[in-house]
Amino acid sequence: QAFSSVTSILNMAVFRGHFVLEDLVEEMKRQSTGLSFGALQPNGHIAVQGSFPAIQGLRDLLLLKAKSLPEKDKRKEGKSPQKPRRRLQGHGSTTETRNSPREQVVVLDTDIYHYMRQFFPWIFQVKGVVISDVTDGDVTTVCVESAGGADAEQVSNVKQRIEERSLKLHQTLRKERIHFQGLSRDEKQRYRKVCEKLKPHYPHVLVIPHEPHMDIIGFPSEVLEFTRKVVG
Repeated sequence: QAFSSVTSILNMAVFRGHFVLEDLVEEMKRQSTGLSFGALQPNGHIAVQGSFPAIQGLRDLLLLKAKSLPEKDKRKEGKSPQKPRRRLQGHGSTTETRNSPREQVVVLDTDIYHYMRQFFPWIFQVKGVVISDVTDGDVTTVCVESAGGADAEQVSNVKQRIEERSLKLHQTLRKERIHFQGLSRDEKQRYRKVCEKLKPHYPHVLVIPHEPHMDIIGFPSEVLEFTRKVVG
C-alpha cells in the first residue's frame, strides 16, 4: 500500500466547556482501537495516526459530538479548521469537517487530489457548484460551494462523490519516487525526457516533478513498469 498512513492534528478545543477533553479522548481511543493517539496538548490539539477508514470512523464520532453543540459553538468550530498532516512513511487521505449546508469542505492527500483532477475532472465540474482548493504541502483543502444554482443536497452530493472517489484511489493507487540527490543536471534532465516519451504509452500514470525528486502515481503494475523504464 503506497497510501497507507494518515496523521491528523485534531483541534479538540471546540468541545472545551461542553465535555471533559480527557474523557472525550479516552472515548475516542475505546471506539477507535485501530488508531494511535498522541498526547493531548494544552491548546486542545491532539495527533491521531492510522488508516484512512479508521480516520473516517473517528470523524463520524466527532460529527455526532459536534452536532450536540450550541449553534454559536458550531460557527466557532467553522473558524478553527483542523490541519491534517501526513507522516512520510506513507501517503494518506483524510477529511476535515467544517461544513455549512451550502459550503462543504473536504481535505485530501495532495497527490490523490492531483490524480483526481487529471483523470476524473468531471467530478469537479458540476453546474451550479463552485469548487476551489488550497494546497498546503501534503494536504489539499477542497471547498464545495453553491454558486446560487445548487441547493444544499447537491453540494453535499458533490462532496460525497469526491470523498468516495478519493477512498477508492487511496485503496488502489501506488506511488514510486525517484530521488535526484547526487545527480547532475544532465542526469535529471534525462529522467524528465524519458518520462515525457513514456507518458503516451501509460495514459493512466501521473508524473509529478519536484526539485529533489519525481513522483510517479498510478495503478501498481503500470507504475512499477513505468519506473523501471525510467531508471533503467
